[in-house]
Amino acid sequence: MQPEFWYKKWDSNQIGFHQSEANPYLQRYWPELAIAPSARVLVPLCGKSLDLLWLAGQGHQVLGVELAEKAVEEFFSDHQLQPQISEQGAFKVYRTVAFELWCGDFFALTAEDVAGCTALYDRAALIALPDAMRQRYAAHLQQLLAPEMKGLVITLDYDQSQIPGPPFAVNDDEVQRLLGQGWQVEKLEERDILAESPKFLQGGVEWLVERVYRVSA
Repeated sequence: MQPEFWYKKWDSNQIGFHQSEANPYLQRYWPELAIAPSARVLVPLCGKSLDLLWLAGQGHQVLGVELAEKAVEEFFSDHQLQPQISEQGAFKVYRTVAFELWCGDFFALTAEDVAGCTALYDRAALIALPDAMRQRYAAHLQQLLAPEMKGLVITLDYDQSQIPGPPFAVNDDEVQRLLGQGWQVEKLEERDILAESPKFLQGGVEWLVERVYRVSA
């Protein structure tokens, strides 16, 4: 999957993946992780998600990574924030007191870039990537994060033959295989959300399961 795919999505405002409120799973399960309010949280492929605001509202420093600069710019303009902008290696970094949004290729991120990140929130990264890239993403993620890391990962699962991704289907076995090699993985909730998902209903999908995982190093 090429960067141009995501640039086109944002340029044409085809962002059905963007939610109009903070994710309910995040609000429900994040407090159970007992992550210190001062913790720095890595949010891969963050878009302009309102989840970033929610995390900052808990006292966290939020480090989001996003390929599409339009998404980054809209996040700050939507919330009347004036970031300082600088270059950091392969990234263009937008900073305020609570947020750092790194615009560029997630795979160019180094452990030094995310030093101090002891928490992870992945709602839309793993499921945004095709199979080969998911393997690369999981390996890179585990190389980046601190040994004491804790976080949440949210996935979708369905019959991939019925409709193309993204979002891509990622089943429980794959989550355990990709993330369970270096981390502890615990499934917290599993729910069929087909009735709430017009795109999948119209595409003829017969079942659609959302899963929430607690991960820790």
